[in-house]
Amino acid sequence: MMTTTKILYFLKSPRRILLGLLTHTSALWSDRIYLKWKFRFSMGRKLDLENPQTLNEKLQWLKLYDRNPEYTVMADKVKAKEWIAKRIGAEYIIPTLGVWDNPNEIDFEALPNQFVLKCNHNSGLGMYICKDKSKIDIPKVKADLRKGLKQNYFLDGREWSYKNIPPRIIAEKYMTDESGIELKDYKIFCFNGKPEYVEVDFNRHIQHKLNPYDFDWNPLNFCDSSKNDYDADIKKPVRLEDMRKIAAELSKNMKFLRVDFYSIYDKIYVGELTLYPGSGYIQFEPKEVDLRLGRLLDLGRTEK
Repeated sequence: MMTTTKILYFLKSPRRILLGLLTHTSALWSDRIYLKWKFRFSMGRKLDLENPQTLNEKLQWLKLYDRNPEYTVMADKVKAKEWIAKRIGAEYIIPTLGVWDNPNEIDFEALPNQFVLKCNHNSGLGMYICKDKSKIDIPKVKADLRKGLKQNYFLDGREWSYKNIPPRIIAEKYMTDESGIELKDYKIFCFNGKPEYVEVDFNRHIQHKLNPYDFDWNPLNFCDSSKNDYDADIKKPVRLEDMRKIAAELSKNMKFLRVDFYSIYDKIYVGELTLYPGSGYIQFEPKEVDLRLGRLLDLGRTEK
């Protein structure tokens, strides 16, 4: 049942109503038609798939026309660990505590006091971050995980890499960076195998904020306006250059890849590999950044 706040949110914009209807009937539409309409309702302009120019347009093109079966492995939070370890070493992987097909298989007694539970095939639904096991509501955690396992994450954004991932649950070691509070995400955007800039995401579970930087750690003058613009002084990670080299290695022979890192003192870990950041609906501010970044991505190139 929709709350008054949600109803008012949709009534303020006809595009929101149409987007909601489209999403609700997503299973009825072909990938191409669905993406064209979702782009128009989300971005307020027509999607040009014949001659894409902006980064967001090119990410939509990649969903439809760059369908390497290896991407399914890279998007799977379980299998991606093996894929990454073979290329750069297991020391860059956050330890796995267990993998299960359904919540009833989880032995909560065997898990440590702190851990993270999540589904391998989606982004967020069902996730549980445990900082004190004595406070866990196991029936609720299981119910949330069941909802996550049932989610068809592919349908909403048509991010092809998620389509054929068998849903499972993974438990990982709970980790924080030197702040002792959270793990900041250092997300390196790679275009045709070349790292171009890094975005730092933080306060994700409170009030999501982000800062973009170049590799000399100069702040870049743009933001994702769907997040809170924030100019906190984030320190340059000790091993930023190693992150850049690893991102280049993992994005070899790919048109686009975002490699997400965690930095904990002098150690770095690869958190995820992201093929379609923001699902290709990033609200850049200023808007011309979308075109500027789009020029960095050559859809005709696959070499290193």
